[in-house]
Amino acid sequence: MVTIARQFNGPPDSGNGGWVSGLVAEAWLGQGHEGPTTSRLRMPPPLETPLAWEHDTDETRLMTHGGAVVGTAGPGTFTREPPPFADAETVASGLKAYPGFTTHPFDQCFTCGTARGEGDGLRIFSGPVGDDLTAAPWHVHESFAGADGTVGTPIAWAALDCPGGWAADFSAQPMVLGTMTAEVYASPVAGRTYHAVGHLARHEGRKFFTGTALYTPEGELVGRSEQVWIQIDLATFGS
Repeated sequence: MVTIARQFNGPPDSGNGGWVSGLVAEAWLGQGHEGPTTSRLRMPPPLETPLAWEHDTDETRLMTHGGAVVGTAGPGTFTREPPPFADAETVASGLKAYPGFTTHPFDQCFTCGTARGEGDGLRIFSGPVGDDLTAAPWHVHESFAGADGTVGTPIAWAALDCPGGWAADFSAQPMVLGTMTAEVYASPVAGRTYHAVGHLARHEGRKFFTGTALYTPEGELVGRSEQVWIQIDLATFGS
């Protein structure tokens, strides 16, 4: 049994795509698997609703008690190089240029919402830094860490989430995460600051193909992802 707490929302009434994808990936990895993992969200993840797990040799599934599949996770592969490292000056420039300060379809989003306070949301505010790239600093608040001082897979995946959406520019067209392939090489540590980078690889109809990466300030790759975002109509989403 598992429940997605309201704190971990993306759109107002559904789960944050990166956090939920990371939750399902964590369950898959907990079955003894390793390496890049692909999570697919099949429906808007419901908040504050008891959900159940199903496991087999090919995938892990997060299910409603009515039998609907919320999301799946299984083995994944990367198809591109990760976005390049952004130095301190570049991530500061991205933060300053964050479009979400002016227009934000989901300002309560756990990862990138401007209405979330320190220790409540991640507050990763990724702005354009050229060549279809976004960048932002991420200071890891102590409230997200476990007893060992590091954050778990769902938080790390949430941090890898929205920099890709902003590379495709949420303010121009509202989108939600459909598919995310990610791997975390070193769990982010509370109290440290990381450099988040996003890249828009291509755009096909309603789908936007992006990549993200987290680096230490010294340029060590901490985690990376590739994503497919799907443009939505805010008036009908989730109905």
